[in-house]
Amino acid sequence: MMKKLTGILVSSLFLISAAWAAGGSPTVSDNIEKLGMRLYNDKNMSYNGTQSCRNCHHHFSGFADITNHLDPYGNFVSTGADGVSKGGRNAPSSAYAGFSPVLHKDEASGEWVGGMFWDGRADGSVLGDPLAEQAQGPPLNPVEMAMPSKEAVIQVIKDSDYLNLWIRVFGTGSLDNVDAAYDNFGIAIAAYERSTDVTKFTSKFDTGELSGAELAGQALFEAKCASCHSMTVASDEPKALFTNYRYANIGIPANPGIPSETRDLGLGLIVEDSAQNGKFKIPTLRNSALTAPYSHNGVFPTLMEMLQFINDRSGFDEPEVGENLSEAVGSLGLSQADLENIQAFLMTLTDDY
Repeated sequence: MMKKLTGILVSSLFLISAAWAAGGSPTVSDNIEKLGMRLYNDKNMSYNGTQSCRNCHHHFSGFADITNHLDPYGNFVSTGADGVSKGGRNAPSSAYAGFSPVLHKDEASGEWVGGMFWDGRADGSVLGDPLAEQAQGPPLNPVEMAMPSKEAVIQVIKDSDYLNLWIRVFGTGSLDNVDAAYDNFGIAIAAYERSTDVTKFTSKFDTGELSGAELAGQALFEAKCASCHSMTVASDEPKALFTNYRYANIGIPANPGIPSETRDLGLGLIVEDSAQNGKFKIPTLRNSALTAPYSHNGVFPTLMEMLQFINDRSGFDEPEVGENLSEAVGSLGLSQADLENIQAFLMTLTDDY
């Protein structure tokens, strides 16, 4: 059930949403973005002071996991603050994530849309903002940053050198109520992730002229890929985001590098509907050249292997979840030269960091 927001939470979310709807960056104030940046980079948000949000969402890797980016053949998921624990899914990029709406079922198509994480479990039902809810997850996750409680996170803020910045943004006494403060923690990080420091729109696609191969790749992409990785610019989006925010089971094989006794059912478990089993969030393709390995389980180490799979599933292992398979991928009939042109186009979506 959607919970009502009061006070500063309502004001902050309303202003952030209104600013993006107008096509600009958040206008709450520069201070909330600066505060979000400090929180995003604070390693004290992990139980042993070794890991911040940036460890798993680094600008050098398109705001995905830098360790995976450097070794996509050996690292598929993020390592926790203890240096040993491993997550069960590949960390997606935090850039451009803030446009995803609250998780809901589209009445016309019957498809689920929005939410955050690969399975949509940060659905926006608490704060009205899936991105802010997602930001609240990792500090308390025992496999990730492993903080013992919300109180411990808020104490880090109280002891920090950015305490005055927090007070300027959220007001005197805003740390007294731990639950409300932790909501504001998520809201501030989301404001930073929506800022032009993270969501930049500075790629060659946005600012330059494409080569012949890149233009050929764009034409193929528009014909074969854009139904899911949409290039249509919605009224609340400044430019194309290369996703439709929906979910699909494209037949990803299990990754033997991620041991599991059960199948990963994705969205199906979240919405408690077997017709959604095996479906995962369709990601933005902005900065995709930097975010290796690919898919929710990182089973494809290179962008070309991901493209080859989408073009023709027949040469790969069986899907981990065999039901509810999308017919939009797996038999596109593209040549290797076509795929190389599409890859060239996708590389034009890399921002200037």
